[in-house]
Order: sequence, then structure tokens, then C-alpha cells
Amino acid sequence: MNALRIALISEHASPLALAGGVDAGGQNVYVAHIARCLAAAGHHVDVLTRRDDAAQPTIVDMRPGVRVLHIDAGPPRFVPKEQLLEHMPAFIEAATQLFAHSEPYDLLHANFFMSGLVGLALKRRFELPLVTTFHALGLVRRQHQREADLFPPARIAIERALVRESDRVIAECPQDQSDLMRLYEADARRIACIPCGVDTRELRPGDKRRARQRLGLAADEFIVLQLGRMVPRKGVANVIAAMAELPPALSARLLVVGGGSREPDEQASPEIGRLRGIARGCGVADRVEFVGRRERQELRDFYVAADVFVTTPWYEPFGITPLEAMACATPVIGSAVGGIKHTVLDGVTGLLVPPEDPPALAARLLDLQANPALAAAMGRAGVRRVRSLFTWERVSQQLLDVYAALAQGQEAVPLAARLLREGGQGGKSGKGVVVGLHS
Repeated sequence: MNALRIALISEHASPLALAGGVDAGGQNVYVAHIARCLAAAGHHVDVLTRRDDAAQPTIVDMRPGVRVLHIDAGPPRFVPKEQLLEHMPAFIEAATQLFAHSEPYDLLHANFFMSGLVGLALKRRFELPLVTTFHALGLVRRQHQREADLFPPARIAIERALVRESDRVIAECPQDQSDLMRLYEADARRIACIPCGVDTRELRPGDKRRARQRLGLAADEFIVLQLGRMVPRKGVANVIAAMAELPPALSARLLVVGGGSREPDEQASPEIGRLRGIARGCGVADRVEFVGRRERQELRDFYVAADVFVTTPWYEPFGITPLEAMACATPVIGSAVGGIKHTVLDGVTGLLVPPEDPPALAARLLDLQANPALAAAMGRAGVRRVRSLFTWERVSQQLLDVYAALAQGQEAVPLAARLLREGGQGGKSGKGVVVGLHS
């Protein structure tokens, strides 16, 4: 394959951000590792992301072959992603100018619906193939979040347009593919089912005793780990309630890693304050420890030190953290939703439970606590599953197969003439697309 010039668009999720922050999670990890792997395979990758700090350089060389380009769109400070849509016309204008004065790209890969909106404008202006990974779907989110979903209603129209007009849509798991076809009438021929992955050099099995020593954890405690963004849908409250179901005589501790700051700060992460209140109400404040956000290189010790990793969200489009735990030989208890029921093999690499069911979760925790041999076997099976199916190298190669076919003009989807007419007069800045989708 000839070397490709690829533009990854990720408007709110920078590959330079620390995972576990308010809007920093799986998408940041996905974009960072895909960019690295594509560059390692000999391709050039530019990641377009919004400038959210005035001190950020316009261009950051993340590694050879990967540049992060900070795009001016809205105030140069953190803005919740639910409020970013109004700034996408500025993002489109700046990206259009950048493309007009740079070496031509071969392909666009948009991540999330707002990046997809940018991608549609660039696709039209520069006649480039567009690949879209949604990472989460608005209609699915609306089903689960209801009035708590703060995204503008225009999100759904944008997603429908992207499903119609993208040359390829990446579904991250079978549930994602089913949702695209059922809710958005996606053409199955234009969907490629490609999962997220794990860096198995960074995250691998280790010595539990030494990991606990480094973290200051007791050797004989039953350690339950929850790691990720501090938002209600991740179901941390469910895990806290399950801890209250465990026998008082059992020496058990829940570690909650994540948040907006290194020290657990209720101002930086209001969700931590809410969860602490729940822990006090359940009578398990002494069993729940909020750790705060940690750097990527620090996470392995937490995964290795834990007896079990728990993730019980209400819904989860994919979920990278269960794979990270499995890569470290830690068994996973996850809710049977979305990508988790695809990555975690029930009874083999971990256990699946209904979401929002603390007694069911507590029963499974006790099963693993009482049977260390079973937990160890599940850990070993998890390592095998990750290394065979979910490495970033494998994921990026699957994406490259899609890219190569599109770059060579195979099965390319025609340009969106009707959508562009809806967008107004079809000016080359791309603003017309925004108008049409918001109307």
C-alpha cells in the first residue's frame, strides 16, 4: 500500500488529553493509538482537535508521522462537549483554510458526530472519502439518558446525514452495528465492524503483591477497581451500592480512579461529591476510596493490583477499560450492555450482570472472592482474548483495509448532492452544510 495522508478529526477528544477527565475517555485513547499505529505502518496522520487552552501550540508533533493540529473554534478553554455544536462552523472554516494550504490528504476519518459534521464539509469541498466512527449514538443515548441528555436535538439529524453520506461507517461492536441499522436505517454494505483495542505492551500481567506495595494497598484486602470518567451513566453508584451488600466481616475496598484532577476534588468533579454522599448513605464510606485521575503509565498498577475490575454502566457503546483490565489478567464483572457483552465472555473472561442491580453484582463479587482459582483462570483467558482480537495493531490494520479500498475508489459512495442543497447555496466554506442540518 502506498503511504496515505490521513486526517483524523476529533473535535473534543484530543489524543494529548489525560484519560479520566470530564470529557476525556475512550475516544481520546482510540484516536491516540490509531494515529500512532497508522504512523508506525508508514502513513502520515494529522489529528484535528479544538484548541481548549490558549497556551497550546498550533502544531504538536506527537511522534514521527503524527501531528496534532489545534483548531481555533470557540473560546480557547474547556467547553463541555454538549455545548460545542455552535462552534463547529468556525471549526469548519478553519479546517477548510488549513486543507486549502496544505499537502493534499487521501482520506478523512471523523470521530463523533460533530467531527462528522466537519468531515462532511471537507468531503464536499475537497472530494475526499469520509470514514465515520460515532463512538456513541444520539438515539441510543436519548433512550437511556432521557432528560439528562443535554446534546442539542440537531445531533440526530447530523447523525442521520452521516449514516447516509459517509463512505464507510465504523461500528465498534455487533450492538453498535445493530443500532445503526435499526435506528438509522444504515446500509449494512457500508458498515465495517471494527472494535477498539489495547496497547498490550503498556498493559500486561504483573506482580500483584508489588503493585499493591507501590500503591500502598494491603496484601490481604479484596480490591475492587472502577476506572473511568466520573459521569452518572458509568454506574459507579451501582458498584458502591453493591459494596454495601457484602458481608461486614469481609475486608474489601473499592478503588475509584478518575476525575478532573489528580486529587479527588468535588469542585473539579462534582460527580465525586455525589458518589461520596451515596457511599455515606449506604454506610460504606470507609470501603470506598476515590483516587483521582492518573496518568496512562500509572494505570497498570491499579489493574494488576485489583482482584476484580467492575464496570456496570447503564449503556456503553464499546468500553475500552474492560479490555485494559483483561490485558492485565484481571477478571471483569460488567453489565450486559453494548460493547461489554461483546468483549467480556460471560463465565470465561469474567461475568456479566444486569445494569443497576447491586444484589446481582454483589453475588458475583462474592463468587470471585470465594474462588481465587476461578478468578485467575478468567484473568488468563482475558489476556488470550485481548491479544488475539483486540490489539491496536490489529484494529489499525482493519481500518487500513477500509482506508485503502476507499482511497483507491473502490465502492465509494457518491457525494451528498441532496444534503448540500438542503445546506443553502452550496458555498465552498462548508457553512451551508451546517445551516441545512440545523434547520
